[in-house]
Amino acid sequence: MISAPPKTQNYTGPLLIIGALFFVFGFVTWTNSVLMAFFKQAFNLSTVGSSLVASAFFISYTLMAIPSSAVLKRTGFKNGMSLGLLVMAVGTLVFVPAARAFSYPLFLVGLFLIGVGLTVLQTASNPYATILGPRESAAQRISFMGIANKLAGIISQRVFGSLLLTGASVAVGPQSLEKVVTPYLILTGILVLLAGLIRLSNLPEVSEEQDDSPADATSHTSVWQFPNLVLGVIALFCYVGAEVISGDTIINYGKAIGFGNDEAKYFTEYTLYGLLAGYLLGILAIPRWISQQNALRYGMILAIILTFGALLTDGFNSILCIALLGFAIAPTWPAIWPLALDRLGKFTKIGSALLIMAIAGGALLPPLHGYLFDHISPKMSYGLLLPLFAFILYYATVGYKKTSW
Repeated sequence: MISAPPKTQNYTGPLLIIGALFFVFGFVTWTNSVLMAFFKQAFNLSTVGSSLVASAFFISYTLMAIPSSAVLKRTGFKNGMSLGLLVMAVGTLVFVPAARAFSYPLFLVGLFLIGVGLTVLQTASNPYATILGPRESAAQRISFMGIANKLAGIISQRVFGSLLLTGASVAVGPQSLEKVVTPYLILTGILVLLAGLIRLSNLPEVSEEQDDSPADATSHTSVWQFPNLVLGVIALFCYVGAEVISGDTIINYGKAIGFGNDEAKYFTEYTLYGLLAGYLLGILAIPRWISQQNALRYGMILAIILTFGALLTDGFNSILCIALLGFAIAPTWPAIWPLALDRLGKFTKIGSALLIMAIAGGALLPPLHGYLFDHISPKMSYGLLLPLFAFILYYATVGYKKTSW
């Protein structure tokens, strides 16, 4: 359990700092959709090859979820945030020699390092959104942080879409990669500056104590004995993969069905607007008018309908169905976490680490989608989303209630 700072403390300053960090998360993460389309053209890659952008970025969450906890025990949370930002800065700086060397593998190394830094940063900063303020309003704070994340994503689409994808096509060859040098040097400087500001800030230090509250009444001896957690990890794996597929591949899909760069570069924005609307509606409606479980169920039903819509329509209507998936899946992340961690007691920490590792869905499922995109058809590749949404619907209806195998 993480102990909160004294109740008399003013939380406004620290919350603004954490909000700025969530903005950074969104800005860096959602740039991947533009990079996938840009690198596909610049390096003349297959769809599978371009999807390695997401794989290199998200696999770091799986590899670093548990090590990040060990790092933070040594550094403390505030210093851990600063360290995470510096590791991200190393990753963004790698883009410069990668561009000069015309090396796609080196870009992937940079993306992996950015992901490593983000894993440390998120492991350190997410607790603050919960403890900085009254516990009963924690869900609202988390939702507001999500809004900061998605607004940053929209801005990143505008900035990097305009820089990298403006014009009828992207040139193939080393000269095309000069476009990434200046923005990533600027991004490196911003990350280093933020690291220094966090280090010098008055963020309250928090301590992590052993959670010795009892687990479920059945005296479990292993975290794997909690079906609600194990199935929740699988559901979260499906969700992250589906979110990356629906958001990061839509630009390439638009171009594959005839849209030009100047139109397609905005398509991920539409997904982000949907996510943003879903977060805002969640703040207003949950739990006042609808429970998180029901929001998750209805969201998955809508996601399945929209996926069929994308498969059965053409042109912009198909694009719009994929973009609206952002609205349908918005309740998923905040709903799965409490359902998966329910009744875990002393296993809560390892359960949280397993849920972070489930972000690997964003690394492993996009290449499978890319293979279907290249070898079956761009449109039909989105059929992969149907079993993902179906499993999450099962979890929201039955799976989270299971107390034993």
